[in-house]
Amino acid sequence: MSVSKYVLGATLLHFFRWLFLFFILSTVGAVLLYRWLPVPLTPLMVIRCVQQVGDGEPIRLRHHWVPLADMSKYLPVAVIASEDQNFMHHHGFDFKAVRQAYMEHLEGGRRRGGSTISQQTAKNVFLWPKSTWVRKGFEAYFTVLIELLWSKERIMEVYLNSIEMGDGIYGAEAVAQLHFGCPAGELTRAQCALVAATLPNPRMYNSAAPSRYMMKRQRQIMREMKHIPLFRPGE
Repeated sequence: MSVSKYVLGATLLHFFRWLFLFFILSTVGAVLLYRWLPVPLTPLMVIRCVQQVGDGEPIRLRHHWVPLADMSKYLPVAVIASEDQNFMHHHGFDFKAVRQAYMEHLEGGRRRGGSTISQQTAKNVFLWPKSTWVRKGFEAYFTVLIELLWSKERIMEVYLNSIEMGDGIYGAEAVAQLHFGCPAGELTRAQCALVAATLPNPRMYNSAAPSRYMMKRQRQIMREMKHIPLFRPGE
């Protein structure tokens, strides 16, 4: 090997080592910051705003952070019943739910993903929405980080404040104010189940004007909620 090739190889190795170190420190640092600080903006919010501007539409972005303690006690129960019934017991990944979702799909049942609330939170806060193997790899990495560095209460708080809940609507407070005319803390059990029923596709399903399918899902979720204990922050 010539001296120039050796020097080039050593330089590239040095560069990638520093790049890897920067990635680890910056991502761990961001996760640690959001352990305490509210998440002001997510990549999806930015993408939606850019799309609106590109389509010549006014920007629609309703988002107001509220602590988990200021939300209805039924809302975490509703999303756990709808999205991730093993949330309190897994460590970020629910492989049993993935298998079950796959079998239901093969049998022609309701199509649903196997992503946990932790995975959805990692994707919503740190990544882009389009599903690729690269994104799924980063999603798994961030899921491990938030499960290690955040409590389950914090994961739920960030999830309920950041998730898309309608066209230009993000988080529990925004959807409560716009669709039900009340703060998130005053949402009823039935309203929380209705909000949870929109989460597979909140731009298609509207909790302010529920379809027959959504009302059916609401009833299913409310039945499941009976088997899930109230989610009490700090306990």
